Amino acid sequence: MGIADMLFKRTSTMALTVIVGAFVFERSFDVLTNTIWDKINEGKQWKDIKKNYES
Repeated sequence: MGIADMLFKRTSTMALTVIVGAFVFERSFDVLTNTIWDKINEGKQWKDIKKNYES
C-alpha cells in the first residue's frame, strides 16, 4: 500500500489532503515571493528608510 493509496482512498482523506496541501503551498509561495520582493527592492521600501524620517 503506497502513500497515494493511503491519502486518496477515502473522499474525506482526499479532501483533507487537498486542503492541507493548498494551505502549505499558499504559505510557502507567499513567503518565497515576499522574500524575493524584499531582496529586489532592498533599501527602497518604507521599512528600510523609516529611520530617515522619524524624529
